[in-house]
Amino acid sequence: MFHVKLPSRDVMARDAEEKASPTRVRMPRRVVEKPMRQVAKRLLMALGVLALTTLIVYVDRDGYYDNANETLDFLDCAYYATVTLSTTGYGDIVPHSDSARLVNILLITPLRVLFLIILVGTTLEVLTERTREEWRLNRWRAAVRDHTVIVGFGTKGRSAIQTLRATGLSKEQIVIVDPSTKVIEAANADGFVGVVGDATRSDVLLRAEVQKARQIVIATQRDDTAVLVALTARQLNRGAKIVAAVREEENAPLLRQSGADAVITSASAAGRLLGLSVLSPSAGTVMEDLIQQGSGLDLVERPVIKSEVGKSVRETEDLVVSVLRGHRLLGYDDPAASPLQLTDRVITIVRAAPVTPLSAPSE
Repeated sequence: MFHVKLPSRDVMARDAEEKASPTRVRMPRRVVEKPMRQVAKRLLMALGVLALTTLIVYVDRDGYYDNANETLDFLDCAYYATVTLSTTGYGDIVPHSDSARLVNILLITPLRVLFLIILVGTTLEVLTERTREEWRLNRWRAAVRDHTVIVGFGTKGRSAIQTLRATGLSKEQIVIVDPSTKVIEAANADGFVGVVGDATRSDVLLRAEVQKARQIVIATQRDDTAVLVALTARQLNRGAKIVAAVREEENAPLLRQSGADAVITSASAAGRLLGLSVLSPSAGTVMEDLIQQGSGLDLVERPVIKSEVGKSVRETEDLVVSVLRGHRLLGYDDPAASPLQLTDRVITIVRAAPVTPLSAPSE
């Protein structure tokens, strides 16, 4: 029986307010502007039109007639402008001079149309945006498959995405799950689809279409959360490759039992790299280069090609460090690794090739 060891001073992943955010899928937007800011802009425009109309009526107030007291003060002008722009028109204040009627035709009427466009346009824009988002979401759900789900968009999650992107994975094939609305908004700004919610819940992972995913990367803040996410993800998808990060090394076996194919101990891995760099700075530089995909030297797993079948590990053109045969990982110096078989996969060190940036698809 394994027990999850929690760090004594581990910070909480998100505060209570962010955890209470409703679960939903958020598509990336080209122009990110808060809805309240848009409404505030429209409101200011409408108030500006109302103020201008009030000023126009006040300047020509002698050309208007009020059934109550015949003369118009500033409040009467503001009242007339309000009922006129809103097309209410009670008829208690009316223009009676030719100049006032001409001003109504040339200025007040266009301002009334502009006022209605601002108000109605805001409502139509909100409805159109909602319809458009629903259409994009439905289209995305129908098309997405064999994608990569990243649980956690912190330092580890971002680094994992950077490595995956360096291998040629497009942004459209990455879905991010995080309980923080602000984090998902940042992911959307970077061009990624995001799901706001707790990844330990199956309904949240289903929104990320995890049942159709090829790979799942768990980069949560807490080890116990990572275990629950791995259990839930494995239950929903039996064939996906699950890779998880833990803080404490003794939690790694429990995470493997929970369904993770590979577990990386972040604290221990960083410590080993620090120790290696102390003993040999050059060796530390080489290791850093190997784990940084897309520059210098890269570690690449590939299938054995036909021309390599029957050859020894040392006879291949690439520098082979390990051979994956079935579920066995054989070192390059293992006698069983040679000769190579057609069903083998080899892990090699190659010179990184420049990756051509992928252009975003047009909508």
